[in-house]
Amino acid sequence: MNRFPLQIHIPKASRLIYGCMGLGGEWNNNPISDHDSTLAHNTVNAALECGINFFDHADIYAMGKAEQAFSNVIKAEPRLRQGLIIQSKCGIRFADDDNPGRYDLSPQWIEFSVNGILERLGTEYLDILLLHRPDPLMEPDLIAEAFTRLYDSGKVRHFGVSNMNQHQIAYLHSCIEQPLIANQLPISLARCDFVEDGILVAMNESADTGFTPGMIDYCRKNSIQLQAWGCLDQGLFTGKDTSKEPAAVQATAKQVTEMAEDYQTSREAIVLAWLMRHPASIQPVIGTTDKDRIRACSQAMEVHLNREDWYKLYIASRGRPLP
Repeated sequence: MNRFPLQIHIPKASRLIYGCMGLGGEWNNNPISDHDSTLAHNTVNAALECGINFFDHADIYAMGKAEQAFSNVIKAEPRLRQGLIIQSKCGIRFADDDNPGRYDLSPQWIEFSVNGILERLGTEYLDILLLHRPDPLMEPDLIAEAFTRLYDSGKVRHFGVSNMNQHQIAYLHSCIEQPLIANQLPISLARCDFVEDGILVAMNESADTGFTPGMIDYCRKNSIQLQAWGCLDQGLFTGKDTSKEPAAVQATAKQVTEMAEDYQTSREAIVLAWLMRHPASIQPVIGTTDKDRIRACSQAMEVHLNREDWYKLYIASRGRPLP
């Protein structure tokens, strides 16, 4: 099996994704400032210089301004678009005067959202569209019709999901003609439920894991790329003060620092390489706007943890020996 499932569909995709949630300024309806535009230019160029050509958006990021700020970068350098993988997400609707915050995967909202995404990004197509959250009212046969219209019109080339379990994905697969090629989930060294799911089979502790049993295996079997959001845990193991954190966090941070020295790389690279070492070939989504930290993260693409070091980090993070 291909060790990087996404390359089956998009061979040129980088192993890291740059998540654009931090672009566009504040989450309000104010115009994009010159500072926001400059930050977007500097950040995107820093990612590209590090070999990251995959950019993740969502229509809600900074109330749509993240996509607008990104589009300014493309407008300034149109030649960039051909070499980029641009992914966005839809399906979350903000509260308004008459309605609460809600999820909406109706075909009308999906197509309306895609049109808005393309307009804000200033591009004719998305490489990948993800459904952002599972909608309890979603009807897969109607989603399939929307996907077909978007695909046939050339507006979306590939489709995927975010924050869904394998049963929801399988149900969508049963109706949708196009393959679902990605599932973006909260996966990190601090959130090891994706590993615990397999370790704690037939044990009472398994009830506390946040992953539906078998989801990782389902995605691997069906060549669905697992994308990890929140994978750096806001610097928990890469320099944040852990003096008031639980013992397991402190022990893990110590292990990460020691391994960074052993592998002669950054702490960020060790944390991300831990995810990438898993046979599911997890694809981390990084979101920092600090150019030095982007470079530190990019070093993960050159690090391959050995089995013993992978387990050292896992056991340190779980805070107790294996069962």
